[in-house]
Amino acid sequence: MNHELLVQLYMDKPFIVPSMLMTSYKKIGMTETQFMVLMHIQQFSQEGNFFPTPNELQARMSIDEKECTNQLKELLKKGFLSIEERQEEDGRLSEAFSVKPLYEKMVLFLNNSLLDSGKKTKQIEEGQLFRRFEEEFSRPLSPMEMEMISMWLDDDGHTPQVIEAALRESVVSSKLNFRYIDRILFDWKNNGIKTLQQAREHGERIRHHQLKKTNQYTGDDKSEKKTRHPHYNWLKN
Repeated sequence: MNHELLVQLYMDKPFIVPSMLMTSYKKIGMTETQFMVLMHIQQFSQEGNFFPTPNELQARMSIDEKECTNQLKELLKKGFLSIEERQEEDGRLSEAFSVKPLYEKMVLFLNNSLLDSGKKTKQIEEGQLFRRFEEEFSRPLSPMEMEMISMWLDDDGHTPQVIEAALRESVVSSKLNFRYIDRILFDWKNNGIKTLQQAREHGERIRHHQLKKTNQYTGDDKSEKKTRHPHYNWLKN
């Protein structure tokens, strides 16, 4: 969703406090008192008072005017609150509080949280990939082999799922070695293969083509029935 639109949705009437803000204001650096000051400022804004005084704010809270003033200063300093110019209906300019910086920080926090979650998921998938290789090779991987897998991931941009598919291809072909897997991935990259579905379709096309060539040499149309999924030697491609 567009960043500005998302911020505006949070700020629009009726006055709604997003649950994510309620559960995360501490994580973005606010105290309970500062959070409530901001919520009261937003409520005053919806009532038509865009620049409530510390005295007006403290009247609705359990803190005194001095403490309210200090909290406003802290919110401005931390960048959760800003003071902007606002044009009145008669054309006069006046000052107004804006809680837009709060929601901008909230959106930034959410985006960073999603990125962190994505990184954790990626780390888990890559860890599972390394273990999958060790299971198929029935031994720990050498540093060079681990480096090759990392190159497939980082330099070639293959997903763990596609690399595992190439590993399965080598197992099925009874050619379990890194050179063979590297050749499969090299071919897939040259052909723009990025998903498991694309890899399956590409493999079927190659096998079908190989089967037709075999039939031409043997002249045996029944060979298609005998060998429905012939193996393809990627090293001879």
